Amino acid sequence: MNDDELSPATIAITAGRGASGRALAPALWASSTWESESLDDANRRATSIRHTDFYSRYCNPTVRSFEEAVRDLEGAEESLAFASGMGAIAATVLALCSTGSHVVAQRQLYAGTLAFLQGPCARLGIETTFVDVATPGAFAAAVQPGRTMVILAETPSNPRLELADLDELGAIKGPFTVVDSTFATPLGQRPLDHGIDVSLHSATKGLAGHNDATLGVISGDADLLADIWSYAVLHGATPSPFDALNALRGIRTLAVRTRQQNESARSIAVMLADDPAVQAVHYPGLSEHPQHDLAARQLLQYGTVLSFDVGSRDAAAAFLDRVQLCRVATSLGGPETLVCHPATSTHASLTPDEQASTGVTAGLLRLSVGLEETTDLLADIEHALRA
Repeated sequence: MNDDELSPATIAITAGRGASGRALAPALWASSTWESESLDDANRRATSIRHTDFYSRYCNPTVRSFEEAVRDLEGAEESLAFASGMGAIAATVLALCSTGSHVVAQRQLYAGTLAFLQGPCARLGIETTFVDVATPGAFAAAVQPGRTMVILAETPSNPRLELADLDELGAIKGPFTVVDSTFATPLGQRPLDHGIDVSLHSATKGLAGHNDATLGVISGDADLLADIWSYAVLHGATPSPFDALNALRGIRTLAVRTRQQNESARSIAVMLADDPAVQAVHYPGLSEHPQHDLAARQLLQYGTVLSFDVGSRDAAAAFLDRVQLCRVATSLGGPETLVCHPATSTHASLTPDEQASTGVTAGLLRLSVGLEETTDLLADIEHALRA
């Protein structure tokens, strides 16, 4: 059977086995360099694009297997891995932009991405226009023909789960469209199917899924990724083969993990929506979510992350003090349920005005739902809300 005849859950099991021979477990190629047979052979390896047997900053067989697994899950021509999600974002934007270039990005972004656009990019003469992700036509209206090189969206967004309309973005011609799809994973949405040029993930999160790997990855057209790779080897955000090995292991269980986490997340969101101690719940799987119709059309799964507002910093602190099963930590996508206070953690680098513009309030909490029994999670959260 061809990959296009297989379900995503099956592809997660079958993909990325090219460097493993007949072994069922992924092979770890820890070498940083390979011996050449001759001067001509060394030259051929040095001048090839992503030769797997030359030097690991250029490519590594274990990392390549991880890239191939993501490529197949995304339905892409090619994928390219990095040492982190921010490495993927920075290398992609800097590979496509130069001094005088213009970027259109949404306001509702992970704080690290905002800091990169407002700091290093601005210092290098790359201007960014920020728009509201939920406003129809906002991205297209901000494009400056001949100058805008990149449109950058994050959907669902961190931490309030706002959605960008992928069909609308994919219809924009001219700039390269880049979508951070970390919260969804390839089992939740495939941006390339909507005409997006580059799908991007912090694979540290749901893809690897066990809090033991730090990776980023992009997928898209092979020629475009070859151009980005040419810059990436100079940028140096080189992925570790050890992390790629762990991420490959995580991909094998991606479908069953996210299925359980999605079911628990929806149950928790429904409970929170009915609790008088909660002022707002942000989860696209709820019918009352302002973008639920878009979510139902665009998402294959509603997601493993939600956020909710308990009204004040004191109430948020009391909740974090009282949870016992949920762990206070800032990442997402792993087997443990994690809860964090974005205003003082993931988005702490933003000014109060910037936090307000991205929807980060003093009482907002973000919950990454793990694999614990749903009833246990509900009991723990309900107990903490009574603080």
